[in-house]
Amino acid sequence: MSTPEKKRRVLITGAGSGLGQALALRYARTGACVACVDLTVERAETTRAMLDGDEHLALAADVGSDAAMQALFDEIVLEWDGIDVLINNAGIASGGPMVETTMEEWRRLLEVDLLSVVRGCRLFLPGMLAQGSGQVLSTASFAGLAGAPNMMTYGVAKAGVVALSEQLRAEMHGKGVSVGVICPSFFRTNLIDTAIGSDKVKKLALKLMDTSPDSLDSVADKVFAAAERGEFMILPTKHEPMRWRLKRWLPGVYFRMLMKLYNKAAAGS
Repeated sequence: MSTPEKKRRVLITGAGSGLGQALALRYARTGACVACVDLTVERAETTRAMLDGDEHLALAADVGSDAAMQALFDEIVLEWDGIDVLINNAGIASGGPMVETTMEEWRRLLEVDLLSVVRGCRLFLPGMLAQGSGQVLSTASFAGLAGAPNMMTYGVAKAGVVALSEQLRAEMHGKGVSVGVICPSFFRTNLIDTAIGSDKVKKLALKLMDTSPDSLDSVADKVFAAAERGEFMILPTKHEPMRWRLKRWLPGVYFRMLMKLYNKAAAGS
């Protein structure tokens, strides 16, 4: 095992770029050992090379594959014996209304965006429970809370991540393992590069990213700080905390506001 004793062991999927990479940098600065996981070793190595220290790992895994995730788990056990923080961050985007979706798209989004979280939890939670400590963070999206139109497969998959995290939080209560779910809205990242579905919706998403008041660094800073405090619902983009409260307390008002904002953005795209 290559990791020094008593150092926090953090595994991040989707660590080759974007939020995963930004979180890898922040955890490494605290002295943690970080396992950077992405679809290829080359992408993971890009991030690993940015981290101080030689105890970090660059590993490849397709989070949408049972076999690949099992192989990742086996390698982590061999190298580190286990982990202390699991960040289920990898995912893909999609866009489009229900009537334009295909069953292939539904299966792909659920395998990568939702069942990847299931795979990570099933594999790594037993070790955390055995050691009596750990943390599971999963990247969902405000799309999983918003109920917005024309992001059907993505929104439903991310809503599943939120529901899974809520139930897991209850299951882990009193067992030493904390759970958090990350629900940002649009900010500039490369998520659209791998998006599937409607080109019109992709164009709208890019516009919303470009006009977002949030940056990758500001989102990563908020996510990391909230995770370190042990918060459950992490809303790291500027307007989403109030929008979430509005949906819960005044759902009718929220829905009218949602449609007004959507229609305005769609008209200008």
